[in-house]
Amino acid sequence: MGTAPELIVMLTHNDLTVTDACAVFEQCKDSKAKFWGFKEEPLPLEQMIQLFGHMKNCGKTTFLEVVAYSERECLEGARKAAACQCDYLMGTTFFDSVNNFCKSNHLKYMPFVGKITGRPSVLEGTIEDMIREANEYIAKGVYGIDLLGYRYTGDPFILNKEFVANVKAPVCIAGSINSYERLREIKTAAPWTFTIGGAFFENKFDGTVKEQIDKVCDYINGQ
Repeated sequence: MGTAPELIVMLTHNDLTVTDACAVFEQCKDSKAKFWGFKEEPLPLEQMIQLFGHMKNCGKTTFLEVVAYSERECLEGARKAAACQCDYLMGTTFFDSVNNFCKSNHLKYMPFVGKITGRPSVLEGTIEDMIREANEYIAKGVYGIDLLGYRYTGDPFILNKEFVANVKAPVCIAGSINSYERLREIKTAAPWTFTIGGAFFENKFDGTVKEQIDKVCDYINGQ
């Protein structure tokens, strides 16, 4: 049995950063979660920089997830991640320009795969095509892949399991993990990481945000 998947707490709801993200982090910084992040919208950049800096000062590993599809928007998101000195840039449609920017700025890049539209995002495509696409990006030097498994219009359980098994790089399963049933499926698929954001703000795991984070961490680690 390998290492359990790691929770990334996303201070987001409906694919947007919550306006009180700073206060929520302050209330939850002593929880069991080590990985934290949020989206590129709508907080002002200066506030993003301050919050990511505070997270890092608290010993957290940091992630910016960018929900963008055009090259211009994706590059702008990468620039925000660099300005915030994040550890990881997640999301964006893959572009060589974004990949090169991340390499130059010491950002670990984890792009989306598949056909993605909307916000909140919807994922379409065949499992085979997404695996092939992921391995092409990995050959170009990306760190890993951001898979919107539970936003998939097909069978997410099969996608997640097949994708993780056939992609030889870190995979984050992101979006709409909002029940213990889906957490069980995450344990079965065994990705490197998974994200939860909106489910905490909708109280899907019953308790304060900090209590819910600790419940999820304990469940994933078999406690």
